[in-house]
Amino acid sequence: MRSKRTFDFVKSSRRFLIVSAIVTLLGIVAVSIFGLNYGIDFSSGTSVDISSKKSVTEEKLRTFLDDQDLGQYTLTTAENRDSIRFKEALNDTQEKAFKAAFTSEIDPDASYEINIVDVDIAKEQQRSALIGMAIACLGIVIYVSIRFEWRFAISAVVSLVYSAFFVITMFSLLRLEVNLPFILAVLTIIGYAINDTVVIFDRIRENLRFSKIKKPSDLEDLVNKSVWQTLARSINTVITVLIASVCLFIFGGESIKLFSLAMIFGLVAGAYSSIFIASQLWLYLKKRQPIKKVAVKPQSTP
Repeated sequence: MRSKRTFDFVKSSRRFLIVSAIVTLLGIVAVSIFGLNYGIDFSSGTSVDISSKKSVTEEKLRTFLDDQDLGQYTLTTAENRDSIRFKEALNDTQEKAFKAAFTSEIDPDASYEINIVDVDIAKEQQRSALIGMAIACLGIVIYVSIRFEWRFAISAVVSLVYSAFFVITMFSLLRLEVNLPFILAVLTIIGYAINDTVVIFDRIRENLRFSKIKKPSDLEDLVNKSVWQTLARSINTVITVLIASVCLFIFGGESIKLFSLAMIFGLVAGAYSSIFIASQLWLYLKKRQPIKKVAVKPQSTP
């Protein structure tokens, strides 16, 4: 005997939608107050990656950087490779002086990779990133509208915006660096989230074809049935990618850690929004549409 499914996604949706709205409002407040911790991809500054032949302690590196008096910086150390992010863009004189000082005081065999982003380039990259995300959302609206209908498209985009904004909120609260890999992670999350959403929508549409909808409760049963039918597939897909993201976060290099962390946040938010936001919002919009009643022909009397 198969165990009876007792959880009702539709009846519980009101609570989850309220929680989602509260999380979104808190996120707006957090981003408004704290803002985002932009990396040099989106703010002016200098990135210096140093590969050393000898091991250097973090304390020694910080003492050296403080003595150089090059302004605010962040330091990330790894085995024989150190990454320094200066808030201000270094000029040629400062860059040459820094390399000469590091070579003489720390490691004469060190190699350097220096990237400088000025204000204009940073603003252009911010604008390009926003345009790219907007085009991605517009493409999804057009695709879902053609394949399904406008109610599915609206529900899908609201779900995707929630997933992406949840990741942005977490990065704002944790003061994590927002850079180009972060944008790539958000776009990847949008791809996985729309995949989960389309799977549920496809099952809803399929069940809708063979169901006789006479009252709103029939639509609620249809959505519940469709979510349950796709739940195992959605969970297995998310868990598979989540395991890979966690492993990358734990064992990967510093350059990929933030990408992996954004993926972890986004995968959880995407799976949640597909079930508790996208499908429930479609149900709300569909219930506002008048239900077509089938005309019954009167039986002729002999």
